[in-house]
Amino acid sequence: MSGPERVVVGRVGRPHGLDGSFVVEHASGDEERFAVGATLWVGGESAQVVAAKRARGRPVIKLDRAAERGAALKVPRAELPPPPEGSYYAFELVGLEVVEEGGRVLGRVRHVAPGVANDVLELDTGLALPMAESCVHAIDVDAGTIIVAAGFSDD
Repeated sequence: MSGPERVVVGRVGRPHGLDGSFVVEHASGDEERFAVGATLWVGGESAQVVAAKRARGRPVIKLDRAAERGAALKVPRAELPPPPEGSYYAFELVGLEVVEEGGRVLGRVRHVAPGVANDVLELDTGLALPMAESCVHAIDVDAGTIIVAAGFSDD
């Protein structure tokens, strides 16, 4: 199993109130990650969620210790449930080689950016490809490749 030991499930956002609570930015869809009693890793150290609520649809939490704004909130990779069949965690795609049908290598995935309609594969070559069925035809994490349709890159 390759990939990071811990994965980001959100970031410390703006303060919410005066008690040390903050809005979780880019929060995982799994609400249990931010429930009272949950353990998160911040700055390489564990922290316990001691208060949790929602404000304007976003999680607001307080940890048992201070955390710097913008800091990544992580969980051990082993705690993640397996994704549904045909689905992948974004971190699993980072580093995969992207190959156009016909064999032309377009680059490696540097980042998976969230999008409104679909996520976007950002490659180390500067190319950005939509994670849409019309573009991405096959993902093989074990082989380390993503096969994309021709016509989504400049020749």
